[in-house]
Amino acid sequence: MSDVLEGKRIVFVGKLASMARRDAARLVRRHGATVVDQPDPSVHLAIVGEEERLGPETANFGDWFDAATRAAMDAGRLEVLSETELWQRLGLVDREPEIQRLYTPAMLAELLGVPVATVRRWHRRGFIQPVREVRRLPYFDFQEVATARRLADLQAAGASPAAIERQFAELSRHLPHVPRPLAQLSVIIQGKEILLREEDGLLEPGGQLRFDFDAAPTARPDATAASDSNSAEAAPILCFSLPFHSAAVDLPLSVGQMAAAATELEEADQLEAAAEMYRALMAAEGPRPESCFLLAELLYRTGDLSGARERYYMAIEMDENYVEARANLGCVLAEQGNCELAVAAFEGALRYHPDYADAHYHLARTFDELNRPQEAETHWRAFLEHAPDSPWADEARARLPADGG
Repeated sequence: MSDVLEGKRIVFVGKLASMARRDAARLVRRHGATVVDQPDPSVHLAIVGEEERLGPETANFGDWFDAATRAAMDAGRLEVLSETELWQRLGLVDREPEIQRLYTPAMLAELLGVPVATVRRWHRRGFIQPVREVRRLPYFDFQEVATARRLADLQAAGASPAAIERQFAELSRHLPHVPRPLAQLSVIIQGKEILLREEDGLLEPGGQLRFDFDAAPTARPDATAASDSNSAEAAPILCFSLPFHSAAVDLPLSVGQMAAAATELEEADQLEAAAEMYRALMAAEGPRPESCFLLAELLYRTGDLSGARERYYMAIEMDENYVEARANLGCVLAEQGNCELAVAAFEGALRYHPDYADAHYHLARTFDELNRPQEAETHWRAFLEHAPDSPWADEARARLPADGG
């Protein structure tokens, strides 16, 4: 066990993204630290929660620390770390179950209240990046959850994925040292504008620097994301106006253009046209597992369950390791009332990926539908073992026998 915290006094400020504060406190105590409730000059480490999207360069520390505590910071007696930096310093991110809480696309979608297709879109465009993939199934950690929340905020404000991508491409040209602005910078949303903190002032899309004369003081930074843009010290921000996204595409002539056009059409909710484009793509280059999977997803969303089922089957025939296609096939079969076939599909996914929590969840539900409670209980418990903090965890606990702990 790491001893880097031995004898240290630690305070957590802001909302943590990875776990409840009591769990974080218990974890650092196991590493020899003492946790205090409020910052004071005797503290050695102040940990800023990732949900605040703050860091030592951007936080308005006057809201967190009094003058004496800030003097300790200036003197180097008090160090400020982000939540992620603490876990990295402990070396726990990759091996500590309490930290490495991973989310599949379906779990992340449920957590954020967005369609799973939206999460796949963010992944496809590189807005969120999985920490690992198992047999084509991406897993996202708590850092990507925080980024995804920002994307959900942008989408709710009316920004299309293509518009977000264009604006951040423009941003990257002016800030080439920040490879992932959405994950690395403090993002604030006001209407259809993206506001990014830039310590030198307001940088316009064309690169012109200006000052923010309208910033007004507010209360603590944990009020709302929008209030962060009006800090007491008039924190500088970077402003972008998001144009409306047009779904119009020219007739594609190449495989790459077809793939791009299919994505554009799907993002504009022209699902049937997107499905036709994927069919044209496969006619041009031949069927591929991923293309079949994406087409199956579209067919499911348009209500064509039979078509979706066949495309999932096709994806699996071309790549038997495609565990998400197996699990989604099981969901379609269950929805069609073919529960025994659904069981076979879910069990197939688990043969290739025994830790696939989503498959355990759906298999448990299907066994409940079949009135096979003992088998259902086995998979409810397996699901909770692998994903105790999933958005579906409460349902799983409720389905277990009352005396089951």
